[in-house]
Amino acid sequence: MKILHTADWHIGKKLHKHYLHADFERFINWLIPLMRDKEIELLLISGDVFDLANPSAEARRQYYLALKKLSSLNCKIIITGGNHDSPTMLDAPREILEALNVHIIGGLPQNLTDCLIPVPNKTGETELVVAAIPFLRDSDLRAAEEGVTYDNRIEAIRKGIEATFAQAADLCNQNYPDLPVVAMGHVYAAGIEPSDSERDIQIGNQAAFQASQFGDYFSYVALGHIHKPQRVSATIPTFYSGSPLPLSFSERKDEKRVLILDTKNGFEPKSIPIPTFRALYKVSGDLETLKAKLNALAPTGELTSLIEVELLEDHFDANLIARLDELVTGFNTPGLEIVKHRATFKNRLKQTGQLFETHQHLEDLKPQEVFAKMLEQHSYDPDTKAQVGQAFQQIVEQLNTADPA
Repeated sequence: MKILHTADWHIGKKLHKHYLHADFERFINWLIPLMRDKEIELLLISGDVFDLANPSAEARRQYYLALKKLSSLNCKIIITGGNHDSPTMLDAPREILEALNVHIIGGLPQNLTDCLIPVPNKTGETELVVAAIPFLRDSDLRAAEEGVTYDNRIEAIRKGIEATFAQAADLCNQNYPDLPVVAMGHVYAAGIEPSDSERDIQIGNQAAFQASQFGDYFSYVALGHIHKPQRVSATIPTFYSGSPLPLSFSERKDEKRVLILDTKNGFEPKSIPIPTFRALYKVSGDLETLKAKLNALAPTGELTSLIEVELLEDHFDANLIARLDELVTGFNTPGLEIVKHRATFKNRLKQTGQLFETHQHLEDLKPQEVFAKMLEQHSYDPDTKAQVGQAFQQIVEQLNTADPA
Protein backbone atom coordinates (compact mmCIF):
# COMPACT_ATOMS: atom_id res chain seq x y z
CA MET A 1 0.00 0.00 0.00
CA LYS A 2 1.23 3.47 -0.86
CA ILE A 3 0.86 6.06 1.90
CA LEU A 4 1.53 9.80 1.93
CA HIS A 5 2.28 11.49 5.26
CA THR A 6 1.84 15.23 5.73
CA ALA A 7 0.91 17.53 8.63
CA ASP A 8 0.66 21.08 9.91
CA TRP A 9 -1.19 22.65 7.00
CA HIS A 10 -2.17 25.64 9.18
CA ILE A 11 -4.84 26.80 6.75
CA GLY A 12 -5.58 30.49 7.36
CA LYS A 13 -2.05 31.29 8.56
CA LYS A 14 -0.87 34.91 8.44
CA LEU A 15 2.83 35.71 8.09
CA HIS A 16 3.33 39.32 9.21
CA LYS A 17 -0.24 40.20 8.13
CA HIS A 18 0.15 38.29 4.85
CA TYR A 19 -2.41 35.52 4.48
CA LEU A 20 -0.96 32.36 2.97
CA HIS A 21 -4.16 31.35 1.16
CA ALA A 22 -2.49 31.51 -2.25
CA ASP A 23 0.45 29.45 -0.99
CA PHE A 24 -1.83 26.69 0.31
CA GLU A 25 -3.83 26.63 -2.92
CA ARG A 26 -0.63 26.06 -4.90
CA PHE A 27 0.44 23.31 -2.52
CA ILE A 28 -2.83 21.42 -3.05
CA ASN A 29 -2.62 21.92 -6.82
CA TRP A 30 0.89 20.40 -6.68
CA LEU A 31 -0.15 17.58 -4.32
CA ILE A 32 -3.07 16.28 -6.42
CA PRO A 33 -1.06 15.23 -9.52
CA LEU A 34 1.73 13.87 -7.29
CA MET A 35 -0.72 11.58 -5.49
CA ARG A 36 -2.27 10.54 -8.78
CA ASP A 37 1.13 9.80 -10.31
CA LYS A 38 2.34 7.84 -7.26
CA GLU A 39 -1.00 6.01 -6.95
CA ILE A 40 -1.40 6.96 -3.29
CA GLU A 41 -4.02 4.85 -1.51
CA LEU A 42 -3.86 6.45 1.96
CA LEU A 43 -3.30 10.08 2.94
CA LEU A 44 -2.39 10.89 6.56
CA ILE A 45 -2.65 14.47 7.89
CA SER A 46 -1.21 14.54 11.41
CA GLY A 47 -2.81 17.56 13.04
CA ASP A 48 -2.93 21.37 12.87
CA VAL A 49 -5.12 21.43 9.80
CA PHE A 50 -6.05 25.02 10.67
CA ASP A 51 -3.97 27.80 12.19
CA LEU A 52 -6.79 28.94 14.47
CA ALA A 53 -9.35 26.99 16.48
CA ASN A 54 -12.07 29.22 15.01
CA PRO A 55 -10.90 29.56 11.39
CA SER A 56 -12.17 32.20 9.00
CA ALA A 57 -14.77 31.49 6.32
CA GLU A 58 -12.00 31.59 3.68
CA ALA A 59 -9.89 29.07 5.60
CA ARG A 60 -12.86 26.70 5.91
CA ARG A 61 -13.62 27.11 2.21
CA GLN A 62 -10.05 26.16 1.32
CA TYR A 63 -10.20 23.13 3.61
CA TYR A 64 -13.39 21.70 2.14
CA LEU A 65 -12.32 22.50 -1.41
CA ALA A 66 -9.03 20.68 -0.80
CA LEU A 67 -10.87 17.63 0.57
CA LYS A 68 -13.20 17.66 -2.42
CA LYS A 69 -10.24 17.62 -4.82
CA LEU A 70 -8.40 14.95 -2.83
CA SER A 71 -11.45 12.69 -2.59
CA SER A 72 -11.55 12.50 -6.40
CA LEU A 73 -8.33 10.43 -6.21
CA ASN A 74 -10.18 7.45 -4.74
CA CYS A 75 -7.90 7.19 -1.70
CA LYS A 76 -8.68 7.03 2.00
CA ILE A 77 -7.90 10.22 3.94
CA ILE A 78 -7.33 10.21 7.71
CA ILE A 79 -7.07 13.53 9.58
CA THR A 80 -6.26 14.05 13.26
CA GLY A 81 -6.65 17.25 15.23
CA GLY A 82 -3.67 19.25 16.47
CA ASN A 83 -3.19 21.76 19.27
CA HIS A 84 -4.29 24.60 16.94
CA ASP A 85 -7.49 22.80 15.93
CA SER A 86 -10.92 22.77 17.53
CA PRO A 87 -11.92 19.10 18.03
CA THR A 88 -15.60 20.03 17.87
CA MET A 89 -15.23 21.96 14.62
CA LEU A 90 -13.20 19.22 12.94
CA ASP A 91 -15.55 16.45 14.11
CA ALA A 92 -18.79 18.26 13.20
CA PRO A 93 -19.00 17.14 9.54
CA ARG A 94 -17.56 13.67 10.25
CA GLU A 95 -20.52 11.67 8.91
CA ILE A 96 -20.72 13.69 5.69
CA LEU A 97 -16.98 13.44 5.09
CA GLU A 98 -16.97 9.69 5.67
CA ALA A 99 -19.09 9.44 2.51
CA LEU A 100 -16.05 10.90 0.72
CA ASN A 101 -13.77 8.33 2.42
CA VAL A 102 -12.41 11.03 4.74
CA HIS A 103 -12.06 10.02 8.40
CA ILE A 104 -11.70 12.69 11.08
CA ILE A 105 -10.47 12.22 14.65
CA GLY A 106 -10.56 15.80 15.95
CA GLY A 107 -10.23 14.98 19.64
CA LEU A 108 -9.57 11.85 21.66
CA PRO A 109 -12.83 9.84 21.82
CA GLN A 110 -14.04 8.26 25.04
CA ASN A 111 -13.47 4.83 23.53
CA LEU A 112 -9.93 4.61 22.20
CA THR A 113 -11.06 1.84 19.83
CA ASP A 114 -12.71 4.57 17.77
CA CYS A 115 -9.20 5.80 16.87
CA LEU A 116 -8.38 2.50 15.17
CA ILE A 117 -9.15 2.67 11.46
CA PRO A 118 -8.72 -0.45 9.29
CA VAL A 119 -7.54 0.35 5.77
CA PRO A 120 -8.48 -2.02 2.93
CA ASN A 121 -6.36 -2.51 -0.16
CA LYS A 122 -7.59 -2.47 -3.75
CA THR A 123 -9.02 -5.97 -3.41
CA GLY A 124 -11.06 -5.01 -0.34
CA GLU A 125 -8.94 -6.90 2.18
CA THR A 126 -7.75 -5.06 5.30
CA GLU A 127 -4.04 -4.53 4.76
CA LEU A 128 -3.11 -2.34 7.69
CA VAL A 129 -4.57 -0.38 10.62
CA VAL A 130 -4.09 3.27 11.49
CA ALA A 131 -4.09 4.30 15.17
CA ALA A 132 -5.19 7.89 14.56
CA ILE A 133 -4.35 9.59 17.86
CA PRO A 134 -4.97 13.36 17.89
CA PHE A 135 -3.29 16.00 20.04
CA LEU A 136 -3.69 14.92 23.66
CA ARG A 137 -5.04 17.66 25.89
CA ASP A 138 -4.65 17.73 29.67
CA SER A 139 -8.09 16.17 30.21
CA ASP A 140 -7.19 13.29 27.88
CA LEU A 141 -3.94 12.63 29.72
CA ARG A 142 -5.57 12.67 33.13
CA ALA A 143 -8.08 10.13 31.89
CA ALA A 144 -5.30 7.94 30.53
CA GLU A 145 -3.70 7.77 33.98
CA GLU A 146 -6.87 7.72 36.07
CA GLY A 147 -6.28 6.62 39.63
CA VAL A 148 -2.60 7.52 39.61
CA THR A 149 -1.35 10.70 41.26
CA TYR A 150 1.92 12.37 40.29
CA ASP A 151 3.49 15.22 42.18
CA ASN A 152 5.42 16.11 39.07
CA ARG A 153 2.96 17.28 36.41
CA ILE A 154 5.58 17.09 33.67
CA GLU A 155 6.17 13.40 34.35
CA ALA A 156 2.41 12.85 34.55
CA ILE A 157 2.00 14.24 31.02
CA ARG A 158 4.78 12.03 29.65
CA LYS A 159 3.25 8.98 31.33
CA GLY A 160 -0.19 9.92 30.01
CA ILE A 161 1.06 10.11 26.41
CA GLU A 162 2.92 6.83 26.79
CA ALA A 163 -0.16 5.13 28.29
CA THR A 164 -2.39 6.30 25.43
CA PHE A 165 -0.09 4.94 22.71
CA ALA A 166 0.49 1.72 24.68
CA GLN A 167 -3.25 1.20 25.05
CA ALA A 168 -3.74 1.82 21.32
CA ALA A 169 -1.06 -0.80 20.56
CA ASP A 170 -2.75 -3.33 22.88
CA LEU A 171 -6.15 -2.74 21.27
CA CYS A 172 -4.66 -3.18 17.80
CA ASN A 173 -3.03 -6.42 18.89
CA GLN A 174 -6.35 -7.68 20.27
CA ASN A 175 -8.59 -6.60 17.40
CA TYR A 176 -6.23 -6.74 14.41
CA PRO A 177 -3.55 -9.33 15.17
CA ASP A 178 -0.85 -9.89 12.58
CA LEU A 179 -1.62 -6.65 10.74
CA PRO A 180 0.90 -3.78 10.54
CA VAL A 181 -0.15 -0.63 12.40
CA VAL A 182 0.69 2.97 11.54
CA ALA A 183 0.31 5.40 14.45
CA MET A 184 -0.44 9.08 14.07
CA GLY A 185 0.50 11.57 16.78
CA HIS A 186 0.76 15.29 17.45
CA VAL A 187 3.43 15.64 20.12
CA TYR A 188 6.68 17.40 20.99
CA ALA A 189 9.36 14.70 20.91
CA ALA A 190 12.61 15.12 22.81
CA GLY A 191 15.74 15.83 20.80
CA ILE A 192 14.10 17.40 17.76
CA GLU A 193 14.79 20.78 16.15
CA PRO A 194 11.82 23.19 16.43
CA SER A 195 11.24 26.51 14.67
CA ASP A 196 9.79 29.84 15.86
CA SER A 197 6.27 29.18 14.63
CA GLU A 198 5.16 26.18 16.71
CA ARG A 199 2.97 27.05 19.65
CA ASP A 200 4.25 25.63 22.93
CA ILE A 201 2.33 22.63 24.23
CA GLN A 202 2.25 20.75 27.53
CA ILE A 203 4.00 23.10 29.96
CA GLY A 204 5.95 25.02 27.37
CA ASN A 205 7.33 21.86 25.71
CA GLN A 206 8.98 20.86 29.01
CA ALA A 207 7.10 17.55 28.87
CA ALA A 208 8.98 16.50 25.75
CA PHE A 209 8.02 12.93 24.92
CA GLN A 210 10.82 10.38 24.58
CA ALA A 211 10.35 8.65 21.22
CA SER A 212 11.50 5.37 22.76
CA GLN A 213 8.22 5.41 24.69
CA PHE A 214 6.31 4.70 21.45
CA GLY A 215 7.57 1.15 21.94
CA ASP A 216 8.26 -1.26 19.09
CA TYR A 217 4.75 -2.41 18.15
CA PHE A 218 3.95 0.17 15.47
CA SER A 219 5.42 -0.19 11.99
CA TYR A 220 5.60 3.59 11.45
CA VAL A 221 4.76 6.71 13.48
CA ALA A 222 3.48 9.70 11.47
CA LEU A 223 4.00 12.80 13.60
CA GLY A 224 2.84 16.39 13.39
CA HIS A 225 3.48 19.62 15.37
CA ILE A 226 7.13 20.31 14.49
CA HIS A 227 7.42 22.25 11.22
CA LYS A 228 10.95 21.24 10.28
CA PRO A 229 10.89 17.83 8.58
CA GLN A 230 13.06 15.34 10.45
CA ARG A 231 13.49 11.82 11.67
CA VAL A 232 13.06 11.10 15.38
CA SER A 233 15.48 8.71 17.06
CA ALA A 234 13.39 5.66 17.89
CA THR A 235 13.43 1.90 17.50
CA ILE A 236 10.80 2.15 14.74
CA PRO A 237 10.57 4.56 11.77
CA THR A 238 9.26 7.79 13.36
CA PHE A 239 9.08 10.99 11.34
CA TYR A 240 7.83 14.55 11.39
CA SER A 241 6.76 15.35 7.83
CA GLY A 242 6.99 19.04 8.70
CA SER A 243 4.68 21.75 7.40
CA PRO A 244 4.27 21.99 3.60
CA LEU A 245 4.79 25.76 3.70
CA PRO A 246 7.29 27.93 5.62
CA LEU A 247 5.23 29.45 8.44
CA SER A 248 7.92 31.72 9.89
CA PHE A 249 11.19 33.24 8.73
CA SER A 250 13.03 30.71 10.89
CA GLU A 251 11.82 28.09 8.39
CA ARG A 252 13.04 29.95 5.31
CA LYS A 253 15.91 27.47 4.71
CA ASP A 254 13.92 24.31 5.43
CA GLU A 255 13.37 21.91 2.55
CA LYS A 256 9.64 21.38 2.83
CA ARG A 257 8.49 17.92 1.85
CA VAL A 258 5.92 15.15 2.02
CA LEU A 259 6.79 11.56 2.90
CA ILE A 260 5.71 8.55 0.84
CA LEU A 261 5.76 4.94 2.04
CA ASP A 262 5.32 1.85 -0.09
CA THR A 263 4.61 -0.95 2.38
CA LYS A 264 5.66 -3.68 -0.02
CA ASN A 265 9.18 -2.29 0.42
CA GLY A 266 8.87 -1.72 4.17
CA PHE A 267 8.08 1.36 6.25
CA GLU A 268 11.03 3.62 5.52
CA PRO A 269 9.59 6.70 3.78
CA LYS A 270 10.85 8.47 0.69
CA SER A 271 11.14 12.25 0.89
CA ILE A 272 9.48 14.27 -1.90
CA PRO A 273 10.51 17.97 -1.95
CA ILE A 274 7.74 20.55 -2.26
CA PRO A 275 8.38 23.40 -4.72
CA THR A 276 9.05 26.87 -3.35
CA PHE A 277 6.01 28.99 -4.10
CA ARG A 278 7.29 32.04 -2.25
CA ALA A 279 10.80 32.83 -0.99
CA LEU A 280 11.44 34.28 2.46
CA TYR A 281 14.55 36.44 2.87
CA LYS A 282 16.18 37.85 5.99
CA VAL A 283 18.82 40.54 5.54
CA SER A 284 20.88 42.25 8.23
CA GLY A 285 23.78 44.69 8.54
CA ASP A 286 24.46 48.41 8.61
CA LEU A 287 22.57 50.74 6.28
CA GLU A 288 24.97 50.44 3.35
CA THR A 289 25.05 46.66 3.69
CA LEU A 290 21.26 46.54 3.79
CA LYS A 291 21.02 48.60 0.61
CA ALA A 292 23.46 46.32 -1.20
CA LYS A 293 21.73 43.14 -0.03
CA LEU A 294 18.28 44.41 -0.94
CA ASN A 295 19.45 45.42 -4.40
CA ALA A 296 20.90 41.93 -4.92
CA LEU A 297 17.69 40.09 -4.06
CA ALA A 298 15.58 38.51 -6.78
CA PRO A 299 12.06 37.13 -6.44
CA THR A 300 11.73 33.33 -6.33
CA GLY A 301 8.56 31.36 -6.97
CA GLU A 302 5.16 32.35 -8.30
CA LEU A 303 4.24 34.60 -5.36
CA THR A 304 5.71 37.80 -3.94
CA SER A 305 8.85 37.10 -1.92
CA LEU A 306 8.77 38.46 1.64
CA ILE A 307 11.68 40.11 3.42
CA GLU A 308 12.66 40.76 7.03
CA VAL A 309 15.20 43.57 7.51
CA GLU A 310 17.35 44.10 10.60
CA LEU A 311 19.64 47.11 11.01
CA LEU A 312 22.72 46.24 13.07
CA GLU A 313 24.77 49.10 14.54
CA ASP A 314 27.07 49.50 17.53
CA HIS A 315 25.63 52.72 18.99
CA PHE A 316 22.10 53.99 19.20
CA ASP A 317 21.26 56.82 16.82
CA ALA A 318 17.68 58.00 16.24
CA ASN A 319 18.73 59.28 12.83
CA LEU A 320 19.64 55.73 11.80
CA ILE A 321 16.14 54.56 12.66
CA ALA A 322 14.69 57.36 10.53
CA ARG A 323 16.97 56.42 7.63
CA LEU A 324 15.97 52.76 8.01
CA ASP A 325 12.31 53.76 7.80
CA GLU A 326 13.07 55.75 4.65
CA LEU A 327 14.88 52.78 3.11
CA VAL A 328 11.94 50.49 3.79
CA THR A 329 9.34 52.99 2.61
CA GLY A 330 11.25 53.65 -0.59
CA PHE A 331 11.84 50.00 -1.42
CA ASN A 332 9.77 49.17 -4.49
CA THR A 333 11.04 46.14 -6.36
CA PRO A 334 8.44 44.06 -8.23
CA GLY A 335 8.03 40.60 -6.73
CA LEU A 336 9.65 41.62 -3.41
CA GLU A 337 8.09 43.12 -0.29
CA ILE A 338 9.55 44.09 3.09
CA VAL A 339 7.09 42.90 5.73
CA LYS A 340 9.09 43.58 8.89
CA HIS A 341 12.02 45.77 9.90
CA ARG A 342 13.78 46.52 13.15
CA ALA A 343 16.95 48.08 14.53
CA THR A 344 19.41 46.46 16.96
CA PHE A 345 22.14 48.45 18.70
CA LYS A 346 24.96 46.50 20.34
CA ASN A 347 26.07 49.20 22.78
CA ARG A 348 22.72 50.81 23.41
CA LEU A 349 22.93 53.46 26.14
CA LYS A 350 20.72 52.82 29.14
CA GLN A 351 18.94 56.17 28.90
CA THR A 352 17.95 55.51 25.30
CA GLY A 353 16.45 52.13 26.12
CA GLN A 354 12.91 53.37 26.34
CA LEU A 355 13.10 54.96 22.89
CA PHE A 356 14.59 51.81 21.39
CA GLU A 357 11.96 49.55 22.91
CA THR A 358 9.23 51.56 21.19
CA HIS A 359 10.65 50.34 17.88
CA GLN A 360 9.74 46.75 18.75
CA HIS A 361 6.49 45.28 17.48
CA LEU A 362 4.31 43.73 20.17
CA GLU A 363 2.96 41.23 17.63
CA ASP A 364 6.48 39.82 17.26
CA LEU A 365 6.66 38.87 20.96
CA LYS A 366 5.23 35.73 22.49
CA PRO A 367 3.03 36.10 25.61
CA GLN A 368 5.73 34.31 27.60
CA GLU A 369 8.30 36.93 26.54
CA VAL A 370 6.06 39.81 27.61
CA PHE A 371 5.34 38.10 30.94
CA ALA A 372 9.07 37.44 31.49
CA LYS A 373 9.74 41.16 31.02
CA MET A 374 7.14 41.91 33.67
CA LEU A 375 8.66 39.35 36.06
CA GLU A 376 12.03 41.08 35.75
CA GLN A 377 10.50 44.10 37.49
CA HIS A 378 9.78 42.05 40.63
CA SER A 379 12.29 40.80 43.17
CA TYR A 380 11.02 37.23 43.41
CA ASP A 381 13.40 34.49 44.51
CA PRO A 382 14.28 31.99 41.73
CA ASP A 383 11.89 29.27 42.97
CA THR A 384 8.93 31.66 43.19
CA LYS A 385 9.74 33.11 39.78
CA ALA A 386 9.82 29.60 38.28
CA GLN A 387 6.48 28.69 39.86
CA VAL A 388 4.82 31.91 38.69
CA GLY A 389 6.23 31.38 35.19
CA GLN A 390 4.93 27.82 35.05
CA ALA A 391 1.49 28.92 36.26
CA PHE A 392 1.37 31.55 33.52
CA GLN A 393 2.43 28.94 30.94
CA GLN A 394 -0.42 26.67 32.03
CA ILE A 395 -2.91 29.52 31.62
CA VAL A 396 -1.60 30.26 28.10
CA GLU A 397 -1.87 26.58 27.15
CA GLN A 398 -5.43 26.36 28.47
CA LEU A 399 -6.40 29.38 26.37
CA ASN A 400 -4.63 28.05 23.28
CA THR A 401 -6.16 24.56 23.49
CA ALA A 402 -9.65 25.59 24.62
CA ASP A 403 -12.33 24.50 22.17
CA PRO A 404 -14.30 27.63 21.15
CA ALA A 405 -17.13 25.49 19.85
